[in-house]
Amino acid sequence: MNKKHKLNPLKDFLILWSTQSVSQLGSSITTFALTLWLYEKTGSSLSTAALTICSYAPYVLMSIFAGALTDRFDKKKTMIICDMLAVFCTIIIFGLYSTDQLMVWHLYALNAVSGLMNTVQQPASEVAMSLIIPEEYYQKTSGLRSLSRSLISILNPLIATALYAFIGLNGVIAVDVGSFLIAFTALQFFIKIPESHSERRESVLVLAKEGIGFLKDNPMIMTLLLFMSGINLVASAFDATLPGYVLPNPKGGQAILGIVTSCSGIAMVIGSLAASVLPKPKDRIKVVYLTMLFSMGTENFIMAFSREPFLWCIGQVIGWLLVPVMSTNLEVILRGSIPIELQGRVYACRNTLQFFTIPIGLFLGGFMVDNVCEPIMASYDNLSILSTLFGTGKGSGAALMMFILGISGSLICIVNGRKLKKYQYSEM
Repeated sequence: MNKKHKLNPLKDFLILWSTQSVSQLGSSITTFALTLWLYEKTGSSLSTAALTICSYAPYVLMSIFAGALTDRFDKKKTMIICDMLAVFCTIIIFGLYSTDQLMVWHLYALNAVSGLMNTVQQPASEVAMSLIIPEEYYQKTSGLRSLSRSLISILNPLIATALYAFIGLNGVIAVDVGSFLIAFTALQFFIKIPESHSERRESVLVLAKEGIGFLKDNPMIMTLLLFMSGINLVASAFDATLPGYVLPNPKGGQAILGIVTSCSGIAMVIGSLAASVLPKPKDRIKVVYLTMLFSMGTENFIMAFSREPFLWCIGQVIGWLLVPVMSTNLEVILRGSIPIELQGRVYACRNTLQFFTIPIGLFLGGFMVDNVCEPIMASYDNLSILSTLFGTGKGSGAALMMFILGISGSLICIVNGRKLKKYQYSEM
C-alpha cells in the first residue's frame, strides 16, 4: 500500500511521459531516415541541415504568440489537435514517397508545417506537466524526462538506420504513425489534466507582452536563456557538421553515423540517471554553466583531431554526459521561478530566446562545411600542419569546423559564466 501511495501522485505524469516518449521516438526515427534519404539525393551538409531549419524556423518566429494561445485554451485539446496535424504531414510524405513524387521541397514545406504544430504543442505540454507534477517531484521527473530524451537519442539513429535499410522509408513512417496512435489513445482516454485557471480572453498580443515583460523583470532567467542560446548555436552547427564529417569518411558511412549519434544518447542516459538521484546542488546556476563548459571544451576538439570511429564515440559520450544534469537544473530553476499561470507564455518566449539560434547554427554549420572549410582543406591539403590536424579528402573540412566550434563554445561558456556568477537561485 505504501509503495502504491507513493506512485499515485505521479500516475498521470508516468502515463503521459511514457506514451509521449514513444511518439517522440517515432518522430525522431522518421526525421533521421529522411536525413539519410536527403543526403543520398544531394550529398550536401547544408541541404540536410535545411530540413531541421524548416522545423525550427516557425518554432522561433511564432513561439511567443503560440504560448499566448496556449494560455487561452485547454491544454489537452491543444496537444491532441497539434499532434494530429503533425502526423497528417507525415502521412502526406508517405503518400508522396509511395507514388514516387517526393521531392526535396516537399520535405522542407511539410517540416515547416510540422514545426509550427510543435510550436503550439510544446508550451502546452510544459504547462500540462507542471499541472500534473507535485512540486516536490520536479527534480525527479526532470531527470526522468532527460532519461527518455537520452534513450530516444540512442535508439532513433540505430532503429532508423536498420528500418531504412530493410523496409525503406515507408516502413519507417508506418512505425511513426503507430507510435502516434499509442500517445493519442493515452492522452485522450487515460490522462486527466487539471484546469490551470489561466485560460484568458485577452488578445494574443497582450498575453505575449506579459510573457516578455516577465523575462525583462527577471534578469537571472533572461541571462540564462541568452547563455543557452549561445550553446544552442554551437550545438546545432555541430549537428549540421556531423553527417558531413562521418558519412564521407573512409571509416564512416550510414551505420557508423547511427552508432556515433547513439553514443550521445548513451551518455545522456547515464547523466539522466545521475540527475534523478543526485542531491540538490548548492548553486544550480553554477552547475548549468560549468557543465556546458566541460561539454563544449571536450567533444568538439576530440572529434576534430581524431580519425577513428571509436574515438568519435568517446567524444560523443564525454560531450553529452553532463547535458542532462544541466537541463535538469535549468528546468528546476524555470519551474520554480515562473508562476504557473504565466508559464505558457513565458515558456514560449523562452523558446524563442533560447532556440532562435538553432536554425542559424544549422545554416552556418552546413554553409561553413560546404563553402568555406572543405574548400580551404582542398586548396591547402599540401600543408602538413592542416593535414596532420584535420586529415585529408572530403570530411577534413568538417573536422576543421569542429575545431572552430570547440573554440567558440568554450568562449561562450567562459564569458557568460562570469555574468551568471552574480545571480543566486533560492528554492522554496
